[in-house]
Amino acid sequence: MRSHREHCQRLGWFSSPLCSRLGRASRFIVLLVMVLFGNRSPISTARAEPLISSEVIALALPSREEAQPTRAGAEFCRRLPNECSVSGSEPSSLALIPSVSETLVSINAHVNVAIRPRTDQEHWGIEDRWDYPDDGFGDCEDYQLLKRKLLASAGLPRRAMRMAVVIDEDGAGHAVLMVRTNRGELVLDNKTDAVLPWSETAYTSVKREGETQGKWVSLGGRTSPSVTANPLVLARVVESRLNQN
Repeated sequence: MRSHREHCQRLGWFSSPLCSRLGRASRFIVLLVMVLFGNRSPISTARAEPLISSEVIALALPSREEAQPTRAGAEFCRRLPNECSVSGSEPSSLALIPSVSETLVSINAHVNVAIRPRTDQEHWGIEDRWDYPDDGFGDCEDYQLLKRKLLASAGLPRRAMRMAVVIDEDGAGHAVLMVRTNRGELVLDNKTDAVLPWSETAYTSVKREGETQGKWVSLGGRTSPSVTANPLVLARVVESRLNQN
């Protein structure tokens, strides 16, 4: 992944004093600018981006009793509390108008291309860690955290976007970003560029972030995985990306 200076040069900002002062946050800013304004050259892809069908309607995903947050997710919130804050003044769902649909699809697809899969064991030397993929590498939850940050920067309410834990089609723990809309719950996933209603995924929904900061709620899944970082999931993501190129 290019440094912020290389990104600035590609965007014509290299001589700007602002560019020389950009630090860690610059990757988020540059990626957001490219997604929203169509400059895709640093993370270009030949495949077409799947659109959210205008006919999509999904049932609301019922929340049940309170659940324990994932250990790595709770640690992420302790390190970066502002990234987990939820304002009760924000809407809890959003209207799936064309501009919102386009933003969801674009950011989902571009983050999936921009970040390269790497397990937490390889990346950090521990089994499970939630963090932003600042160096261009991450696993499932890191992709989704970045998507949420970019979507919030684009004006979408954080309260409508919840990190969620699921069991995937192979029985492994996995993390996705659930977006609550007036047409039901949509899932943003690093395993596919399609933004799908939760009912059209092959996943068993286990739990997700709740209405109150630091609280999680059960979604009825039978078991709760101890980790969301699974090497087999990352291997399939790598294989899928190679087949698309």
